[in-house]
Amino acid sequence: MKLFLIDAYALIYRSYYAFIKAPRINSKGVNTSAIFGFVNTLEDILKRESPTHIAVGFDPSGPTFRHEAFEQYKAQREESPEVIRASVPVIKQIIQAYNIPILEVPRYEADDVIGTIAKQAEKEGFDVYMMTPDKDYGQLVSEHIFMYRPKFGGDYEILGVPEVLQKYELTSTEQVIDLLGLMGDSSDNIPGCPGVGEKTAQKLLAEFGSIDNLLANTDQLKGALKKKVEENKEQIIFSRFLATIKTDVPIQFSAESCLREKADIDKLREIYTDLEFRAFINKLEAEPVKVQNQGPVQGDLFAIFPTEDAAEEKYSNLRDIKNTQHTYHLADNQDKIKELSSFLATQEFFAFDTETDGIDPLTAKLVGMSFAVKEKEAWYVPIPENFDEAQKIVSQFAEVLENEKIEKIGQNIKFDMVVLRKYQIKVQGPLFDTMIAHYLLNPELRHNMDYLSETYLKYKPVSIEELIGAKGKNQLTMRQVPVAQVAEYAAEDADITLQLKNFFAPELKKAGLESLFYDMEMPLIHVLEEMEVTGIALDTEALKQSSQELTQTLIRLEEEIYELAGTTFNINSTKQVGEILFDRLQIMEKAKKTKTGNYTTNEETLEKLRSKHPIIGKLLEYRGIKKLLSTYIDSLPELINPQTRKIHTSFNQTVAATGRLSSSNPNLQNIPIRDEMGKEIRRAFTADNDQCVFFSADYSQIELRIMAHLSEDPNMIEAFNSGADIHAATAAKIYNVPLEMVTGDMRRKAKTANFGIIYGISVFGLSERLNIPRGEAKELIDGYFKTYSRIKAYMDECIHLAKEKGYVETIFKRKRYLPDINSGNAIVRGYAERNAINAPIQGSAADIIKIAMIRIYKRFEEEKLRSKMVLQVHDELNFNVYKEEKEQVKKIVLEEMEGACKLRVPLIADCGEGFSWLEAH
Repeated sequence: MKLFLIDAYALIYRSYYAFIKAPRINSKGVNTSAIFGFVNTLEDILKRESPTHIAVGFDPSGPTFRHEAFEQYKAQREESPEVIRASVPVIKQIIQAYNIPILEVPRYEADDVIGTIAKQAEKEGFDVYMMTPDKDYGQLVSEHIFMYRPKFGGDYEILGVPEVLQKYELTSTEQVIDLLGLMGDSSDNIPGCPGVGEKTAQKLLAEFGSIDNLLANTDQLKGALKKKVEENKEQIIFSRFLATIKTDVPIQFSAESCLREKADIDKLREIYTDLEFRAFINKLEAEPVKVQNQGPVQGDLFAIFPTEDAAEEKYSNLRDIKNTQHTYHLADNQDKIKELSSFLATQEFFAFDTETDGIDPLTAKLVGMSFAVKEKEAWYVPIPENFDEAQKIVSQFAEVLENEKIEKIGQNIKFDMVVLRKYQIKVQGPLFDTMIAHYLLNPELRHNMDYLSETYLKYKPVSIEELIGAKGKNQLTMRQVPVAQVAEYAAEDADITLQLKNFFAPELKKAGLESLFYDMEMPLIHVLEEMEVTGIALDTEALKQSSQELTQTLIRLEEEIYELAGTTFNINSTKQVGEILFDRLQIMEKAKKTKTGNYTTNEETLEKLRSKHPIIGKLLEYRGIKKLLSTYIDSLPELINPQTRKIHTSFNQTVAATGRLSSSNPNLQNIPIRDEMGKEIRRAFTADNDQCVFFSADYSQIELRIMAHLSEDPNMIEAFNSGADIHAATAAKIYNVPLEMVTGDMRRKAKTANFGIIYGISVFGLSERLNIPRGEAKELIDGYFKTYSRIKAYMDECIHLAKEKGYVETIFKRKRYLPDINSGNAIVRGYAERNAINAPIQGSAADIIKIAMIRIYKRFEEEKLRSKMVLQVHDELNFNVYKEEKEQVKKIVLEEMEGACKLRVPLIADCGEGFSWLEAH
């Protein structure tokens, strides 16, 4: 996912001054230079880079915290030209018409807002591009955060970590702050150290590493430079403060809010007409034209399915229910209901949808059901609120819904299937989910029905807000809306779903995705439905007891920490912890500080200092327990379903582009698995009762085994086929020692290499991860590829094929499109190349466990077992198993997991059992 964050004022000023010699003046005498330049750049970015997410940051009106701290901050700047001041409101209107969020926080500059959002988004897996010419953004650059700098002539340069370091002759991007603190920044009136320019500042940082280290060792300086630095210590520190971009602004990144939406074409046309932007108006009026891509063509897919650019277009002439001929029936009496159910029983397929009074399928009650068997005709069946009466009506459709020969078509059909379980109906037979069909064809795009309808059918459905109103306390439930209105809305849903099926089915065939769709993703829906309905037992008493015990432990730790510190303080304040450790106890002479001037006291820093003082270990223990309590132990019981007394997660098939499942409400896939923190949590997930056990099985090193299979590397295949410890075997070959001479440290490094190198880890990345010199990391990588020479060849082949086809595939033909694989920018291209290597591996692993799940589910059904699959976490499956079925379940699970796919090396699954998840795994 690609997030673009635009520094608005930097772009506006640049646009204004680009036309300063020949300003753009319209017939009304209005200078539109800044607006025109901004729009031109924005449209270029949307077309050139196709971001999946985007936002624009603005400086607030009024002073910022820097002005409050330093009156002269930016005081040298003249007041903004009147043209710019007049242009800003119009530019904001244009941004809003594009449905792009505007980020603006009082007292904070756009730099700080963008910096905060960039860091938050990076943690959520985004590649972030900060569009700005300002060099101070260099301090934010990291492995997934880049500067996107406009250049003269309309081109751009992308700066990643290596480019920033090379450009400013630094060893880390954090040094950008110290560089500006020393040399100052005339554009912002940051004074820096008098007499110290960029070259001198670079030399000082090369020698001392940081301002803190420099100021602590001024005795090593000579002559005038020594005097300048010593006389301006406070000014240097203060300049660093002014140059530091804050990353803790009170604003929260929302991926949903920043998701690239369709523009409001009518609104843009109105604004452009007023501005007399004829060229932009013509672009709006023109039909979307297929542009020949310099990269490879993805089969026939793009001839029908839009790229992000095409998907951005909103057609002003969308059809809707008011101007489209349709026949929607209301089946609101017994005769009509009986006639409809009999009619459906004669069909080979039908689309259906449920309307409910809530969004949790386990607790929601039916308000109505809709059905369609041909386009532009549908039926709506209202369902009464009284459950017994509702049951009588719903049961009349049980025969057709449970018919194993009739295909059921739906949009997110699993939701409807789970809802119907409350009414003793278990939907059977072949399925067609339009949301999943689109996900396979275009995994990076949106999959909701309104989007699909507008994009592919050129039809705008009735929005839910038109029925129940906007979100808020006055929003109605579907039950409160007149039946006639609900009927039109619901029947339309079934109709549109059927039309989408008719559109997507042939495209799945064209793309070679029919087997993946019909044989894997559709049968999996039945499996996931059963898992969601079954749920997982949670021992709330154990969690309550853990909470009480850990709270007492926190009290004891507080007292011990205060005693070691010699004073009381707020242990939850990182600022106060830093002052205690580094000022009062002086644990470290040259302690690292954050950009806000506070000492760094994160977990990584404290772990390195653990041996320096006994208070460190106590603090780490305190923080671990605090996080455990707030994130899991005290919050999980609140998520228990009041009817079943279990946790019921929702499994999602259309989130991860790799094909992996995700879960939500709650997200059980983020439960810590390996560490001590996770043990307390996993202890609380249990078998249903004392007649059952919790059974867990997971694949052993599945991704490495897939790499051995795909690469056909003889050494790796031999290691797996001989049953050797793959990490020890790798270490033995890399370090050229006998297997029995491999040390723990060698194995640790080899393990990191095994899992890192196949995903394209760099020398820099490996050295950072293992905390070893880059020279040693390079030797490790070179030794790895010498040992497994076919892996390097396979990786090169993946990249070559991706460049040729525009996509890579899993073993089961799941496609991952890589539009940036032929990018002229080395950084962007590098990320696409790494995806070209790892997507087939991760995706194949995801596909294999899905096959195992389907086969296990079928075996359980065929052998009429009461035991149930309850949770899937990446390469692991978990079950609630009746004790008398234990051996039978173990046999089925291991057979199906290990036999899910025939590779050149064996698939191995390890298993365990106990009353809790902890005991089983």
